[in-house]
Amino acid sequence: MLFFLLGLVVGAIGGMGIGGGTILIPGLILLTDLKQQTVQGINLVSFVPIAIIALITHFRNRNILLRLSFPLILFGIFGAYAGSKLALAIPSKLLRTYFGIFLLIMGIHGFCAKANKKG
Repeated sequence: MLFFLLGLVVGAIGGMGIGGGTILIPGLILLTDLKQQTVQGINLVSFVPIAIIALITHFRNRNILLRLSFPLILFGIFGAYAGSKLALAIPSKLLRTYFGIFLLIMGIHGFCAKANKKG
């Protein structure tokens, strides 16, 4: 039941374009004893169908700027290759720590950016 709810939340967030991995990765870490690299692999596999559905929806609503998208895709492919090689070279516990620090920094940044907009 927990995996069903996790998948539902991740799909909804991923469909909004926010990034379901920010929920899925910590969720799987809390619910399983899998290595960080395995959890990240599961995240990537689950991302593909979610992204396809979201992409079709956003494409139909003309929310995609193809001219801007192509360079991002091209360089993103190179970044994904380098990042996956790096993730496999880092011990699982250290990678988990780095990911946690990344989420913390992003949360603080989001909180501060929102506070600065109001002030």
